[in-house]
Amino acid sequence: MAQAAQENGVATQVAVANSASKNTRLLCEWIQGGVIGPVRHVQNWSSRPFWPQGIDRPAQADPIPAGLDWDLWLGPAPERPFNHGYLPFVWRGWDDFGEGSLGDMGHYSFDTMFRVLKLTAPTKVEASTTTRYKESFPLAQIIRYEFPARESMPPVTLTWYDGGLKPARPDELEDNRQLAGPGSDDGEGLLFTGDDGKILCGFNGEDPRLIPESKMKAFQPPPDSLPQSPGHYREWIMAAKGGPPAAANLQFEAPVVESVLLGCVAVESGEMLRWESANLRVSNSSAAQALIQPKYRGDWDPKY
Repeated sequence: MAQAAQENGVATQVAVANSASKNTRLLCEWIQGGVIGPVRHVQNWSSRPFWPQGIDRPAQADPIPAGLDWDLWLGPAPERPFNHGYLPFVWRGWDDFGEGSLGDMGHYSFDTMFRVLKLTAPTKVEASTTTRYKESFPLAQIIRYEFPARESMPPVTLTWYDGGLKPARPDELEDNRQLAGPGSDDGEGLLFTGDDGKILCGFNGEDPRLIPESKMKAFQPPPDSLPQSPGHYREWIMAAKGGPPAAANLQFEAPVVESVLLGCVAVESGEMLRWESANLRVSNSSAAQALIQPKYRGDWDPKY
């Protein structure tokens, strides 16, 4: 889709509004300006899922609701009887239809991390999870990505946590503060670790702050160096009218989606994956590669 959009010169945008936020711009200025030194590790945690996961396929068939084309809804996924356990909303927990917590929320936070750290596709991905199920995502997972060096930035390890799992509490965080982004009441957050300090923020990069708070109070931020966005919706209107591309265009988001999906493959396969992005190939696992290029059913198969 990104390639087709570029070749045809069309405006595109996905619904990731934090791409145009002041917080993302601040993080870019601080980290790319060397406020905490070279960043080598970033941790991101979510309180999700709050839908069913870690379950087997429903055994019973429910009556198909009037107005629902079940065959069309299934699309290329393997055929199965209709059950209310698949939709609406709860499709997120099934690996044939969704991407679990990582896909539900990671597209937002990964957008911020990709912009701030100028990330490209990862080269290595590995997951540790609670009990794996054949068709639904586990109740909790930790996914570790390794990204190569970019420009003057060193390689980065990105660790994702969900299902109530969190990283170890940093020594710099005061005893009376929760390990969550400032202003967060749901236990979600984002932590950038550089050679010279740490930045704690909300899940999408909201309200970034140096830790400990004493360091933040003494902080003299670098001068504004990046243009401010007119806003997510205004960016779309301007792009559609022939102006500059929206920040969250398909070309930028393609490696974000690639990384999120690769994390899901690591969870499902249970293997450490070495990734060749240029070839869309897992170089060390034929079983994982089969998940990258799944077989579609019937007329959904690309050969038709």
